[in-house]
Amino acid sequence: MIRYALDEEGIEPSRYFLIPVPDIMMNSVWAYHVKTYVPSFDVVVARNPLVIRLFKEANVEVVEPPMFYREKYNSTVIRKMMINGEDWGKLVPKSVYNYIKSIKGDDRLREIVGTDKKR
Repeated sequence: MIRYALDEEGIEPSRYFLIPVPDIMMNSVWAYHVKTYVPSFDVVVARNPLVIRLFKEANVEVVEPPMFYREKYNSTVIRKMMINGEDWGKLVPKSVYNYIKSIKGDDRLREIVGTDKKR
């Protein structure tokens, strides 16, 4: 979905890397684990408090970007809207909305939470 959104914005694939990093569930070595998967870096950009702490403890500079309409662009809120059958499409890039609909992601989410009723 990230690639779809970047493509939609016209960002050339040669300008970014998307690198999946498996979770190892071991916080004490997680920053080192990430470093083994990605090219060399000097700064981490993060808002997640755990990620911030782990990289700071690994002596990596961390930049915390400001929130961007957090009350509106909030994954928990968007998932709740999907579960409730509300109009969530305007909160994500069109390409992401189309992809989620094409794999019936909203239906799957409702099935996972065990309801087809509003919550």
